[in-house]
Amino acid sequence: MSPSASLPTPLRGLRILTYNVHSCIGMDRRLDPNRIAEVIARSKADIIALQELDVGRKRTGGVDQAHTIATLLNMDAHFHPTLHVQEERYGDAILTALPTRLVRAGPLPSVGETRGAIWLEVTVHGHRVNVINTHLGLRARDRMQQLATLLGEEWMGSAAFGALPAIICGDLNAVASSSVYRRLAQRFKDAQLLAGRKPRPTFPSRFPILRLDHIFVSKEFGIAASDISIDRLARRASDHLPLMVELDLHAP
Repeated sequence: MSPSASLPTPLRGLRILTYNVHSCIGMDRRLDPNRIAEVIARSKADIIALQELDVGRKRTGGVDQAHTIATLLNMDAHFHPTLHVQEERYGDAILTALPTRLVRAGPLPSVGETRGAIWLEVTVHGHRVNVINTHLGLRARDRMQQLATLLGEEWMGSAAFGALPAIICGDLNAVASSSVYRRLAQRFKDAQLLAGRKPRPTFPSRFPILRLDHIFVSKEFGIAASDISIDRLARRASDHLPLMVELDLHAP
């Protein structure tokens, strides 16, 4: 067998979605994880980054929202709690049916509401890809500290992260003019900008005016498409709209 015969084929049409689900409480104040799962299912995403999930919390009926949504989508959930009080948890997750390995999950420096990130290595048709999901804070100073941690040697600055193509996604609470966005854009590509159409906002879902939810990718990726669900279901299901991008990755 020649060396080229063992290389993975080019990866086409990998769909990534990021979505702040607001504890599955919609703009109509209805609690409905099934509705969130329906919004996600319409995107046909392969890897889903979710923020603001409740697990075992009294306020949302004690449901494990990460597990429930993953089950409805026939996927596995990798959940990281940023808040853990007794049996109640709240945090972020990555859902996928693809083979995965948890690399790291941990807190980020926070004042007030705690923040964190989760990093998986995902294998897609022979290609290994790093995926990080995070939800940054509301204060600019906190966001800068949190991003500095993510860019540090335990996360994106590590050899393990730099060795593979990478996807960074989440609710960054940062618009394109912010310091956090500009610093991240110095190292990675904003997927919406590469899609060949004007970037669209994701918050608030009824009348979106702010682009707070982002997907950044390393230079190995090309963008085939970008989409934000703006139909009636998505506008009601959460206070954010889901952002989906379709990626291509060429074989080395």
